[in-house]
Amino acid sequence: QVQLVESGGGLVQDGGSLRLSCEVPGILFSSDRMGWYRQAPGKARELVATITITQITNYADSVKGRFTISRDGANKKMYLQMDSVKPEDTAVYFCTLTRASENYWGQGTQVTVSS
Repeated sequence: QVQLVESGGGLVQDGGSLRLSCEVPGILFSSDRMGWYRQAPGKARELVATITITQITNYADSVKGRFTISRDGANKKMYLQMDSVKPEDTAVYFCTLTRASENYWGQGTQVTVSS
């Protein structure tokens, strides 16, 4: 069992910035893939961004050019830098680890963008 812990959510104004962090404990494997998802009220959970051990990244079209995913292997952390946020970015954000077809999730952190 892998326990992921997110932090850094909160209230931010339209056009502002916020950085989310996720602690990814234990040893990472070359096939691991990490990422961020989000779920807005009344909507399905959706992919925000993913990153591999080799730092290959992928982004949803809705956040490209505004959000940046990164990973600090030494400190076993993953980040989501959110810039130029919009009210439609309001959601609960979850970090995730995919390992050998198993998906592990954090508890989620609320991000609210005020207009």
